[in-house]
Amino acid sequence: MKIFFINRFFDPDQSATSRMTSSLAFALASAGWTVHVITSRQLYDDPKANLPGLATNRGVIIHRVLSFRFGRMQLLGRLFDYLSFYAAASWRLWRLAARGDVAVAGTDPPLFSVCAAFVNRLTGMRLINWLQDLFPEVASALRIKGCGRWLGRGLSAMRDVSLRCAEANVVPGEGMASYLSRRGIPEERIWIRHNWSDGTKVRPVAPDENELRREWHLLDKFVVGYSGNMGRAHDFTTIIAAAAVLKQRSDIVFLLVGQGQHRPWIEEQVQRQDLVNVVLQPFQPEARLSESLSVPDVHLVSLRPELEGFVVPSKFYGAAAAGRGVLFIGNSGGEMGRLVRAGCCGAVVAEGDHLALREWILRLREAPETCATWGRNARALFEAQFDQQAAFASWRRLLAAIEHQPLPVRGLFGPAAAANAAWPNAQARGLVPTAPIVPTDTPERIGY
Repeated sequence: MKIFFINRFFDPDQSATSRMTSSLAFALASAGWTVHVITSRQLYDDPKANLPGLATNRGVIIHRVLSFRFGRMQLLGRLFDYLSFYAAASWRLWRLAARGDVAVAGTDPPLFSVCAAFVNRLTGMRLINWLQDLFPEVASALRIKGCGRWLGRGLSAMRDVSLRCAEANVVPGEGMASYLSRRGIPEERIWIRHNWSDGTKVRPVAPDENELRREWHLLDKFVVGYSGNMGRAHDFTTIIAAAAVLKQRSDIVFLLVGQGQHRPWIEEQVQRQDLVNVVLQPFQPEARLSESLSVPDVHLVSLRPELEGFVVPSKFYGAAAAGRGVLFIGNSGGEMGRLVRAGCCGAVVAEGDHLALREWILRLREAPETCATWGRNARALFEAQFDQQAAFASWRRLLAAIEHQPLPVRGLFGPAAAANAAWPNAQARGLVPTAPIVPTDTPERIGY
């Protein structure tokens, strides 16, 4: 049985979906699985890159297809990039996959599950959808042009059909699982597997031992950090407003690491408001992740409230691996807000409340012991629940279970998917924890 991962970006790309896909593909290949990846020739922050069309890395066979390269900055250009990738990747999957193989369809580009379901019916391969976000719900919530009510309903219906065709749909949180269940996706085909980070590669680094902190001239600063995609799903107006009211504090610096749709706007605001307390850096290579994620004294994680249930920000897992607490900007009752409070590893600030964010930053600046406690709690929570070895074991169990299920029916007009009545319930499958795992109560765990 061969396993095919389909995602628009893959190693050496350093974007979030690329890192997740790459780490899992490499782990399965090292465990003896035959793993292929179908991806583009681009990099997330360099659409003009031209990576080799065929390569092998750490046992993974990488097929890089040709597609348009307009980049992520313009919606129309991104649409052409998506359409060309849909066509090229679907063709390559159809040519390579055989009956009984497994295709793991990612959500970059969105709705690739629809293409994968079509190939699934033609070839008789097995299909797993790995859902990092839900489209078109995200586009509708963000009021993106061109995704009106009727088009959104049509795309949602197509997406749901593709999810029902799959042997499994892997989601990163309870909120997304509940939403899909309400839309009629059978619960036995929804698998909850939180995202992860590598606890051996990303470890806490003390400030005086951190070379990046020295290179970026931040040794004597209190650093408030953001690391990752600067996309539409995340709130930067609150962060920039807080930086503006704190720009007279030369001892406090906002460090923003990454790329994305909002980065040009952030650069414009930094220049226009003369925010000398904001430092911008690009994505850092994997070898420096421990240093990069350990530079901040506290991390910022954000999610627009209207996207709860459609997206789970993966930035939390890297921050927790680095032993850093978080200030979450978003819905206190949402998935990330509950997680931060349950783990006693940070605080929650409402979107738009930059004064509350300022007060938390000032409070933490004067209370380094609170930052240290949050960091220890975050690392303990990470080791208990979000380390990649536990995630890889869950994926191996899923693949082994699917391998022993009846083969899917080939043909466009047969039953929708393989027999699934034999699937055990989600808890027995071992991917869903019975409750959030948090560090054991100690005097160091502080509330709010």
